[in-house]
Amino acid sequence: MNPRATPTRRTRGLALIVLCAMQLMIILDGSVVTVALPTIQRELGFAPAGLAWVMNTYLIGFGGLLLLAGRLGDLVGRGRVFLVGLAVFTAASLACGLAESPELLLAGRFVQGVGGALASAVVLSMIVGLYPEPGEQARAMGSYSFVSAGGASLGLIAGGSITQLAGWHWAFLINVPIGLLALALAWRLLPTGRGTGLGQGADYLGATLVTVGLSLGIVAIVRTAEPDVGAGSTLGTGAVALALLLAFVWRQTRAARPLLPLGIFRSRLLSAANLVTVLVVAAGLGFQFLTALYLQRVLGYDALTTGLAFLPTPVVIAVVSLLLSARLSARIGGPAVLRAGLVAVAAGLLLLGRAPVHGSYLVDVAPVLVLIGLGMGLAIPSVIMLAMSGADPAQAGLASGLNNTAQQVGGAIGTAVLATLAASHTAGSLATGAPAVTALRDGYALGFLIAAGFVLLGVAATFALPTTRRATPAPTPAPCPA
Repeated sequence: MNPRATPTRRTRGLALIVLCAMQLMIILDGSVVTVALPTIQRELGFAPAGLAWVMNTYLIGFGGLLLLAGRLGDLVGRGRVFLVGLAVFTAASLACGLAESPELLLAGRFVQGVGGALASAVVLSMIVGLYPEPGEQARAMGSYSFVSAGGASLGLIAGGSITQLAGWHWAFLINVPIGLLALALAWRLLPTGRGTGLGQGADYLGATLVTVGLSLGIVAIVRTAEPDVGAGSTLGTGAVALALLLAFVWRQTRAARPLLPLGIFRSRLLSAANLVTVLVVAAGLGFQFLTALYLQRVLGYDALTTGLAFLPTPVVIAVVSLLLSARLSARIGGPAVLRAGLVAVAAGLLLLGRAPVHGSYLVDVAPVLVLIGLGMGLAIPSVIMLAMSGADPAQAGLASGLNNTAQQVGGAIGTAVLATLAASHTAGSLATGAPAVTALRDGYALGFLIAAGFVLLGVAATFALPTTRRATPAPTPAPCPA
């Protein structure tokens, strides 16, 4: 696509498919690999403590670079950053699929995270640029939100099938043909204009501080879920991360061309929407993690059956986010739709916290998955549109990276906190003489209740959002997209 040409409806639709395909690869990669971890451990000889780093190294590379990648999109061109990220992610997926040692796999996973951050950080701002009209933009965001919210559940289904039928290597190799096709289409379809130039925001010291600080912060969060890591080491890592992030904030108040202009947080809309994003993603990923464990360890499902059990969630998310969410936002406003979705998610988590040891899928699980799918289908498109609507047009790439960073931080917090508290409660129940299955169920129930608490905090945060009667038009990014 000529960067100066006006995109047609057909080319915009194809470009949206390419952007969503990249996001789907990133989402699927996490959940597919989760199911394949036991097989990877057995075949590559991972130590039990080291296996978690198959996920953690990816998280560190991804979460640590999102903010910088979003700003780079504004400075050098969002289309260019996306293309580089997609190419790096695809090449790293090939390296992971061919890895024959733990060290090579971990290195490949880190590079995968870097590529995923570059591409994912600018996706939202590119969608906003392609669809500046509120109605069409809401529908486009619905497609993106379905991929983001439903992709993880689809990944659990795909992960069980791929691992059992083709082997764990294909959990990574499946990305290669998809990535190459997406790369060829992206080269032709996506706007590749230049940004404002590195000279307009090349705060290299700030970039170093925030990237290292975010990476160490994610390391500290994920290590809280590792029982063999001492509290002193985790607290020390967290303290260093906090010091670096505080130094980054100080630097932004002094830099002539800051990487993250702090004035962006004057937007109550942007700040509150990103806070809600952290909370809802923490609850959502924690819910998937704990529900998978409940189905396998309490109800006795195998990996493939566990993946299939999640099917109602992505189906309902697809229907609601693609067909209903945009219309409701136009009629009653994004904050009201977001609030309703969060209440539905919280109700589902509270019900799941009551699931018994000898639970029935049709009675105790499936209705809850439908309810949570309904809530996520309403909440995710609304909160993303609100977060992007609060940004200045020239900072759309930064706002996109900021929202993706909020998602990653929320996911890391949710998984680590809920896993740690659930395991601790299970250990306490075992110490009192409770049967193993009952103790596991009690731990997961506590995790579901805490996840519901996260969502209810998000409901409270929605009251800080400006009240609107219709979807707030998001800004049109300048001048990089077509």
